[in-house]
Formats: sequence, C-alpha cells, structure tokens
Amino acid sequence: MLRNYVPILIFIVIATGVGGLILFLGRVLGPHRPDSEKNSPYECGFEPFEDARMKFDVRYYLVAILFIIFDLEIAFLFPWAVALDEIGMFGFLAMMLFLGILVVGFIYEWKKGALEWE
Repeated sequence: MLRNYVPILIFIVIATGVGGLILFLGRVLGPHRPDSEKNSPYECGFEPFEDARMKFDVRYYLVAILFIIFDLEIAFLFPWAVALDEIGMFGFLAMMLFLGILVVGFIYEWKKGALEWE
C-alpha cells in the first residue's frame, strides 16, 4: 500500500534538492552589492515617510475588495461550467442570479467612482 506513495516521495525529495541547490548557487555565485534602495522597505509604491501606523487612502481598500469579489466570481464559475450538464436548468438559473447580483454590485461601484484612480 505504501508503495504507491514512493514516486511522490521521490518527486518531493528531488524537487526540494533542486530548489535548495538553485538557492545555494544563487547565494554563492550571485553578485552582492547592497545599497540604500535595495535595503529600503517597499510598501504600496511610495517611499515610507511617517509612522507605520499612518492611514491609507480608502481607495486602496476598495480596489482590494473589488479584486476579491471578482476573483471569487471566477472561482465559482469554473466548477459551475464543468458541472453544468449535471445540474441542469436550475443550476444555470442559480448562476445567472448570482452573476446578476455581482453585475448590480459592479455597476454600483462604477457609479460611485470606486474604479477611478487619481
């Protein structure tokens, strides 16, 4: 029974070894020329100039929330498309209702200006 898992174990060992070898060679053979730009923290595309607890513009969060919403939409569409023959017309109508609600939310966000960036 455990013989079935031996190829997987061999694959994991080889992949870990190759990954470790590449990281080791990159560390040993790669150039090491640190400067202030490379060592500075990078966050959200602008230079940090104040306390780490400073307030962000709310549009940053709106874009993140919109990405999550539409990313989840696609995550639900793939299994639905695969199982469409089995779930029939009820599944089709349920997905159309789901997509309709998302389209209404998208239009609302568009009208509110959440998709515009200054």
